[in-house]
Amino acid sequence: MPKTALPIFIVALVLATLQGCYSFTGSSLPAHLKTIAIPVFEDRSGAGIAQFRGEITSALANKIEAQSALRLTPSMARADALLEGTIISFADAPSQLSSKTGRAMTNRVTLVVQVRMVDRVKKKPIFDQSFVGFSDYRTGNYNAQQEALRHCVGLIVDQIFDQVVSGW
Repeated sequence: MPKTALPIFIVALVLATLQGCYSFTGSSLPAHLKTIAIPVFEDRSGAGIAQFRGEITSALANKIEAQSALRLTPSMARADALLEGTIISFADAPSQLSSKTGRAMTNRVTLVVQVRMVDRVKKKPIFDQSFVGFSDYRTGNYNAQQEALRHCVGLIVDQIFDQVVSGW
């Protein structure tokens, strides 16, 4: 084996050996938080996108239940933590203009959600912040617009989930 290949081989061998030694199995959630209630998000955007409040709520609930130690409870009174959210704004604006016609070729949808999480056991707020998702779509294509909105929802759900499980 050439001299320069030996260090590379050793590093590769060490990495292969350590590959299974680390895993991200938990979160930094306090041990006293076992249950969480997530009421359906409100829509104060005034944009007529109320159908997405249920999508955000259910996607977030599913992700928290599947990927964290928290268990959902329908009872806000019995929950250790409460996660409330409000869609506060929605925008759909041109993002790329045609150089020939000056008309929009693509639009960008932007969704802003305000979320507040409260530790009901210790009676203190955990976080209260805005989360933003955006996505571009081909102008004039309703299905593409709806898919872009779903993409925004997915981005926001991921951001909120990260804050819930590791934002301590």
